[in-house]
Amino acid sequence: MDRVLKHLIVISFDGLASQDFEYIKALPSFKEFLMKASYCKKVYSVYPTLTYPAHATIVTGKYPKNHGIINNTLFQPNRKSPDWYWQRKYIKGETLYDAAIKKGMKVAALLWPVTAKSKIQYNLPEIFANRPWQNQIMVSLLNGSPLYQIDLNNKFGHIRQGLKQPYLDDFVHQSLLHTIKEKKPDITLVHYVDLDTMRHYHGFNSKEAREALERHDRRLGDIIRTLKENDMYENSTIIVLGDHSSLDENKIINLNVLLRKNGYIDLDNSLKITAYKAIMKNCDGSAYIYVKDKNDAKLIRNIYSLIEKFNYEHKCIETIYTSKQAEELGADPDCAFMLEANKGYYFGDSVEGEIIKHINPEEVGHVLHVTKASHGYSPFKKDYTTIFMASGKGIKEGIIVEEMNLIDEAPTMAKLMGLELKEADGRIIEQFLQ
Repeated sequence: MDRVLKHLIVISFDGLASQDFEYIKALPSFKEFLMKASYCKKVYSVYPTLTYPAHATIVTGKYPKNHGIINNTLFQPNRKSPDWYWQRKYIKGETLYDAAIKKGMKVAALLWPVTAKSKIQYNLPEIFANRPWQNQIMVSLLNGSPLYQIDLNNKFGHIRQGLKQPYLDDFVHQSLLHTIKEKKPDITLVHYVDLDTMRHYHGFNSKEAREALERHDRRLGDIIRTLKENDMYENSTIIVLGDHSSLDENKIINLNVLLRKNGYIDLDNSLKITAYKAIMKNCDGSAYIYVKDKNDAKLIRNIYSLIEKFNYEHKCIETIYTSKQAEELGADPDCAFMLEANKGYYFGDSVEGEIIKHINPEEVGHVLHVTKASHGYSPFKKDYTTIFMASGKGIKEGIIVEEMNLIDEAPTMAKLMGLELKEADGRIIEQFLQ
């Protein structure tokens, strides 16, 4: 396979949705970008539609069941804040950046999920200090490229205010522009979280979400200008994509309370889980039900009946998928069931309190896991797709593909770089390529 271009810049705007297209196409930088771009404004994400499964798919072309990132967070029942799938070791098989590095290419990744402790040469990984004794800068340094990160922290660390947005994205953005200019990587992966954060805390169509889109527009303009100023633009392809959409909600389904009340979860006096026969692990808009013994058909039938009866009364769950159906949708085949929440609802892991909690707006942004909009739902929910846009070397102008899948992005990007991802579930979108 021949390599078409010198520089591939993949910009992930977390939470960018198909419904944003009409708004962003009128913003100055997006408008200029789209004049020469080809795009698909109806991209089906993966199930569950969460950031980590989606970003692992974007670089592997595989469904979560095949790349192994089946949720954002690990199954750690007694942790209020479980660890995330931060490290590269969790991804099964080859990624786009692995294939590139094998061919001698330079890769930079800034806040790209599931890249900690990878072989990426310029790596500022997305990982946060999740233990009281940990320090954020040290955790990042130990999981990425230390000298590269020290340089970025010295130059731009003053911009950051912990994990607060838009300051974190502003830090990442200045780090990215510096990396393009100084390192000129063959492949650059950057993940901006500003929009997703604003939607979680203020709602899908909020003023804050629109302002985040406007900031993203300025960021895109800065990237294009930096490429031009450094004589890289003519040999570059810029890809702008989203990973999932989101939906407004105001109720949390704490199904573990139901399981506990029916004797499937045991707690000690401090409300710590000591044993379980069945337990729910949330994926926000969807959830996995895991059982201790997957061969216990009677237990599985009883759990199914319990959830079905509860749902008959409360109408909060849209669908209960069997393990086989979850696997067919690309999700974790090890679950006993997968649950899809109705619009307006999402799942929480709490083992105490109300089974259905009506959200107090004052708790949003102040109480852990309480939000105004969520994702994680089925990618086939109505008006719930994302976007893929590409412009530059090797890309035809003005091609509009009606529909595609997130699994198609990695094989398409690999072809542009003269690489092949043999295990990908997706297809190359040849219509985009010259």
